[in-house]
Amino acid sequence: MTTVTLTAAAERMPFLPVPDRVAFTIPEGIPLIGGLDIMWYGIMLTLGIVAAFFVAYKKAPTRCIDPEKVLDYVLWIVPFGVVGARLYYVIFEWDSYKNDLKSIFNIREGGLAIHGALILGITVGILCLIKWKQNILDWVDLTFMGVVIGQAIGRWGNYFNSEAHGTATDLPWAIYCDGEFVHPTFLYESIWCFLLFLFLLWFDKKKAKYSGQITCLYWILYSVERFFVEGLRTDSLWIGNFRQAQVISVVSIVLGIIGLVIINKNKDKLVIHRPEKKTDQI
Repeated sequence: MTTVTLTAAAERMPFLPVPDRVAFTIPEGIPLIGGLDIMWYGIMLTLGIVAAFFVAYKKAPTRCIDPEKVLDYVLWIVPFGVVGARLYYVIFEWDSYKNDLKSIFNIREGGLAIHGALILGITVGILCLIKWKQNILDWVDLTFMGVVIGQAIGRWGNYFNSEAHGTATDLPWAIYCDGEFVHPTFLYESIWCFLLFLFLLWFDKKKAKYSGQITCLYWILYSVERFFVEGLRTDSLWIGNFRQAQVISVVSIVLGIIGLVIINKNKDKLVIHRPEKKTDQI
């Protein structure tokens, strides 16, 4: 970590130290990759993906899903999720890339949008599940229990990249970025996602009776947080005069509520089939 040396920051220490984007550098003597900087951004995203896989793997038996099949599923949705996240961001920030098309492939600098990852990743996942003749709602419930802990961890990549922060603030938990103290919006979302993860685990274990409930609750509760936190951010993607993430959040909340109503009306067909014997779960 680097230390804050600017005059404005010297009067007050930030809640978190100003980060160094580089975690470590591969020694020069190693062929092909010698001298390559390994970024904290990539490390945090990787840890988030691993955590999401672990949760889905451990929870799979509670929905009578073969844990080994989870790996096949992840190997499909993760690459497409990353592609979707990048495409989504590039489409809404096209003016920043149209004169330098090579920069589209440089995700080491950041520029991934979670909504794009979810849209393409889950779409590909559902196509796989249809081909494998799996219960789609049970799998999607499993997916979002993993996704939310992955988000909680992955958001720290924004911290190390000094991006996705909020507007200026005097709050005691402000971080120092771009010459001023700002809202640590990455931290707000990370904490919310971690709490949401714990809630979904509890709900799945104690309250969930019908397939699809976890998915609807994820979209409603995550979108409530994202709507308000997005209003603080300085790097929002826009749809006309509206922040794109806020528009999607409102739509997601409405769809999540509609989904719960539909599930309630069709609950006899959507009862979760649990294994008879106790499973090793989290």
